[in-house]
Amino acid sequence: MIDNEQQHKGTTSANLEHFAYDNVIVKNFAIATMFWGVAGMVVGLLIALQLANPIFNLGEISWLTFGRLRPLHTNAVIFAFVGNGMFAGVYYSLPRLVKARMYSDLLGKIHFWGWQLIILAALITLPLGFTQGKEYAELEWPIDIAIAVIWVVFGLNMIMTLVKRRERHLYVAIWFYLATFVTVAVLHIVNSLSLPLSLFNSYSVFAGVQDALVQWWYGHNAVAFFLTTPYLGLMYYFVPKAANRPVYSYRLSIIHFWSLIFIYIWAGPHHLLYTALPDWAQSLGTVFSVMLIAPSWGGMLNGLLTLRGAWDKVRTEPILKFMVVALTAYGMATFEGPMLSFKNVNAITHYTDWTIAHVHVGALGWNGFLTFGVLYWLFPKIYRTKLHSLKLANVHFWLGTLGIVFYVVPMYWAGLVQSLMWKEFTPEGFLKYPNFLETVTQIVPMYALRAFGGLLYLVGALIAAYNYYMTAISGNLLRDEEASAPPLQGTHKVKRWHEWIEARPIQMTILSTIAISIGGLVEFLPTYFVKENTPTISTVKPYTPLELKGRDIYIREGCYLCHSQMIRPFRSETERYGPYSKSGEFVYDHPFQWGSKRTGPDLARVGGKYPDSWHYNHMLDPGSMSPGSIMPSYPWLLEDDISVDDVPAQISLMRNLGVPYEEGYEDKAVSDLDKQGKEITESLINDGADTAPRKEIVALIAYLQRLGVDAGKANDVPLK
Repeated sequence: MIDNEQQHKGTTSANLEHFAYDNVIVKNFAIATMFWGVAGMVVGLLIALQLANPIFNLGEISWLTFGRLRPLHTNAVIFAFVGNGMFAGVYYSLPRLVKARMYSDLLGKIHFWGWQLIILAALITLPLGFTQGKEYAELEWPIDIAIAVIWVVFGLNMIMTLVKRRERHLYVAIWFYLATFVTVAVLHIVNSLSLPLSLFNSYSVFAGVQDALVQWWYGHNAVAFFLTTPYLGLMYYFVPKAANRPVYSYRLSIIHFWSLIFIYIWAGPHHLLYTALPDWAQSLGTVFSVMLIAPSWGGMLNGLLTLRGAWDKVRTEPILKFMVVALTAYGMATFEGPMLSFKNVNAITHYTDWTIAHVHVGALGWNGFLTFGVLYWLFPKIYRTKLHSLKLANVHFWLGTLGIVFYVVPMYWAGLVQSLMWKEFTPEGFLKYPNFLETVTQIVPMYALRAFGGLLYLVGALIAAYNYYMTAISGNLLRDEEASAPPLQGTHKVKRWHEWIEARPIQMTILSTIAISIGGLVEFLPTYFVKENTPTISTVKPYTPLELKGRDIYIREGCYLCHSQMIRPFRSETERYGPYSKSGEFVYDHPFQWGSKRTGPDLARVGGKYPDSWHYNHMLDPGSMSPGSIMPSYPWLLEDDISVDDVPAQISLMRNLGVPYEEGYEDKAVSDLDKQGKEITESLINDGADTAPRKEIVALIAYLQRLGVDAGKANDVPLK
């Protein structure tokens, strides 16, 4: 900032340029943040209650089941609440950092309304079951294209604003904004690559192990570059503003930024430890995850130490309270993440509710509280008034803090209970809890406590929304905030080596792109081009047409959100489920369905374990087959028919993706589908069920009965 003062030294009113900051776009994004945030939290509370008590499945309505609402909750919180909060902060801070109005008001409006329409599309399509079946990337291909277009609009507006700026040096917050733009674009485009079968159905171009690697490269770095880097940019702007103190260390921010964006991108494979992913890729994920703690804590300390000399304000200023807790939660989450990437820790915590607690420390604490703090700072500024009620803000703070505690502590406890019960053996060497359901019913009270914590957090958010609204109506919106600054003139004399890149937005964008590309390329290329990384199994054959239809239903209902299809090489898992999973089992899975959580048991070897009628009755009334089950019932599967009109096109599409169906199989695929459907129907009728060959339940049973069967035939067949 000293250079900026020197740049402006000698400036007179005669050579000042006058302009105005646009506060309308900030207001719009701020209001959208709270609207969608409350909506996402309501959905989150509902699905938390559904796990605590199946009565909250609300009349067995298909679009209100956990499997369809959970993606809606995660998308609403991540892309609607945090996304709009990020944009509000960027549209406020960026113009002021570069002393220029945003490049185009029109692009800003297109960005705002385009983003809200995308959220609305998600709100409609996800409960209807239109999903790609990949966590945090469920939206179908037309919406994915819209996201890419709107994201480019945002990036174009941001970069062109930097081009016409009046401040030569780019403040550290802008570095994080640029890295966010380029990395999210790369992540979204690569992970969304798919071939469409129809307007609302598509299949990932990747399969099995490769799809898993791409998905968790995306999933982990969506956390990094959508939930972290833009919020670090907001932290570097709003914490010094709120504390009225300069950022603690500029040098530390340089190390923080470049090391964070380079290291983060490598860590995705730590989500796939002990799976069929090649071991070298898992090790890379672990090593870089452990390294990640250094830049993460560097950023947290830089934020907290910015408050040096201002800690007395934390006692009275609710804005600083929210920001301090946000930074503390960031530190907790970024310490816990590397710890969870150790294989011995991961063996205990993965697939359990521990992961849910870890995620919500970041979501509720880091993203949620920083968002609230920024909005408490923004609303009085743009409405030219005082905050309506400091008392309500403090009430919100304590409700939110208690909400986080009541949410995460029961989930940590539930995760430990689950893991210990899954792994416990009797002195005779048998599983002590062979019935998976025993491990579920034990933690239902923790699910109820989690819902209570979510309720507290939601009430706090509603109080905040009221406080923001009352603040807004008590003041007047300053639509165009006048400002003035001299234009950039002359050449910039570089005094320190790093200043060269920090004054050049295009070069910084290019260098950031290179930094975030290296890790992905090192992990992807060998996985795709070295055949030993994905050995095939000769007995594993493509799915039949009816099984493909059943797989579509499995994905539509979000079964992968509660059931994994990945048996890890632990005695406790091979005893419970069967032989551990190999990469060759999944070569025809577009997309992969390994899952990340076991609210229910793993299904990788469920084929042939139960008769067809067991699955039929289980989907109709889970409690009839598994007393005490918290799984919802799916009666519409027994009523609705599958469509066979697109079966030939589906076979052709799968062949284009590399699935070896013989040429011309499209012509007899429907006939084979009906033949298999009749066999299953006869089995069901013999057991007293009333159904028909083309019912959805028949297709789903066909798929479930196939899982693990081919791999079971391969026990004595060597890999090739």
